[in-house]
Amino acid sequence: MGCDESSVQVKEQALCTLWNLSVDEKFRMKIASSDILPLLVKSLDDEGVQVKEAAGGVLANLALSEFNHGIMVEAGVIPQLAKLLRTDIEGSKVIKKEARNALLELCKDKYHRITILEEGLVPVPMIGAAAYKSFRPGLYSWPTLPDGTQIEQTSKTPSRFGASELLLGLHVDDENANIEEAKMNAVVGRTQQQFLARIGAIEMDDEKKQSELATGQQLTLLPWVDGVARLVLILGLEDESAIERAADSIADASINEHMRIAFKEAGAVKLLVQLLDSKNDAVRLAATQALERLSVSNVVCQIIEAEGALDPLVNILKNPEIPEILMEKTLDTLGRILDPSKEMKSKFYDGPVNGSEKGSDAARGPYGSKGITGDVAHTPISKTNPREAVLDSRVITRLLEILKTPTPRLQRKAASILEFCTVIDPSMDTITSVDIESGLDVVFQQKALEADMESEVDYRQPGKHVLEVEEAGLVISAASRLLTKLLDSKKFCQKIDSAHFTKLLCNILKSDIPLRNKDWVAGCLVKLGSLSGPRLNVDDPINMEVTLHETIPRLMEQLKTSFSPQSKEAAVIELNRIISEGVVDSTRAVAAEGGIFPLVKLIEEGSERAVEACLAILYNLSMDSENHSAILAAGAVPVLRRIVLSERPQWRRALHLLRTLPTLEGSA
Repeated sequence: MGCDESSVQVKEQALCTLWNLSVDEKFRMKIASSDILPLLVKSLDDEGVQVKEAAGGVLANLALSEFNHGIMVEAGVIPQLAKLLRTDIEGSKVIKKEARNALLELCKDKYHRITILEEGLVPVPMIGAAAYKSFRPGLYSWPTLPDGTQIEQTSKTPSRFGASELLLGLHVDDENANIEEAKMNAVVGRTQQQFLARIGAIEMDDEKKQSELATGQQLTLLPWVDGVARLVLILGLEDESAIERAADSIADASINEHMRIAFKEAGAVKLLVQLLDSKNDAVRLAATQALERLSVSNVVCQIIEAEGALDPLVNILKNPEIPEILMEKTLDTLGRILDPSKEMKSKFYDGPVNGSEKGSDAARGPYGSKGITGDVAHTPISKTNPREAVLDSRVITRLLEILKTPTPRLQRKAASILEFCTVIDPSMDTITSVDIESGLDVVFQQKALEADMESEVDYRQPGKHVLEVEEAGLVISAASRLLTKLLDSKKFCQKIDSAHFTKLLCNILKSDIPLRNKDWVAGCLVKLGSLSGPRLNVDDPINMEVTLHETIPRLMEQLKTSFSPQSKEAAVIELNRIISEGVVDSTRAVAAEGGIFPLVKLIEEGSERAVEACLAILYNLSMDSENHSAILAAGAVPVLRRIVLSERPQWRRALHLLRTLPTLEGSA
């Protein structure tokens, strides 16, 4: 017993010595890069409070040096420190202080901040207790959930004992209670934070800790239930700088569906939508960024639209002088709201369907409450903000201007919104009334593709060029979808220069943009070509370009990457059909895509139909002597000989192919 106590004391003294040494920056690197760091992390689980305090103090000092952050995170510091902050330990005041200080330093890196959020801690700005004096709770209003959901009042008669609203929350029928956990957490968080604000106790302990720090921390860390509620509470204050910081924190914290739903349930969406009309540019930008991050959730996106976000977002977009970052975030949010596929996704959402009364009896009691009204998953879209607001001629003109900008990511988002507008207004009168072709013309002539075709690529930065081509492919794919939809309008077809756009799209098919982005280009090109009549002939120039630069590369990718034998068989049979129809340069396209090796491999492992098609393709390829070396290198000769010697059904075709190869006699 005495031995154990002495060893604990020695450990505690050693850690305290390290705590003192780690104050000096030159010792921090040595401590962090040695075997001591894993022992420090392990000590956080020690039963002794003093040991934990000393280990936490060393880690807090190590975190002051940014060069230690990566090593500390790899050692598993964040989960251990977060655990100390989340749990209540007797005499843990110093431990929590040191754990918070360490995590706040690590939080300065955005990737480490995500890890901290995943551990259930939310960074919250310190705005000072004075800022909370403007908080005005609704003391005499009928209770609602934080997200605004009404608790239905079935009786107007006051309680015999008074305090109807208070007793409402104390008389819940457990058998009928059906409040989701997210709603309950929102209620708990709001109650705790509003209580602290009303008694003037909010941030008091944090401010004392803050004054003790030489650097003066501007953030604190709270468990996610309290952190979400605190941020929403700050959004309703009068201090604009505090509101801006809270909105920025909401954007940073919306890293997954759990957090986005938590902010929705806490009532953040309504407040953020109201802030879109703020006269303060910084507040408006912060609110837009927060809504953009929240709109990633299909459920939250529906609530954003229901709260009337379309009108203020459209008004922001109409202003040509807004910063590029604000324009981008506005386009992102508008695009998600208007995306037609969002409605289809909502049909598969695992929640209450329209007309259900889920949650209607969630708080039944004898004091005038039947339950909670409002279907959160399917909140009806506000009729005061119809989607037709996006079809305003000023908005369409503004989107056209964005199409002409030299920024691909903005072009892509503008093209997508214009495409969604064709769904809102199938007649497309508003869109076709502007010179939309000029915008498409700019998009289809991406600088990244021009440099690629003219061999002006900077080979000192190959990665940069690859990213530019990738981005250009996304823009062109979005513009191709838009053009395809516009071609359904007779008015648009009458004024478009089809020959010019056909030439542009053919050049794009020959470019190095990713194959997946060529799908819509090929479809658009075929539809564009059909304006002058049906094109069923394989020798038609448009059909030939699509076959050579989209169909064959796509089939070759399917042959190379698919794990399904049936998929490979379908690809090789389609390739054989194309080649047998005599499409010019089709065999050259197959060889250029590296098709010989997978074809030989499929002969060994494919079905009888696949083998037959592979042999036919390779025979056509062997007619060009330039392909002989590749066929031999792929190991075709021994494979073909086995087919001939075993007299498989394809032995005659295999023998014909062997006779075309130059090394048959030499290898006999």
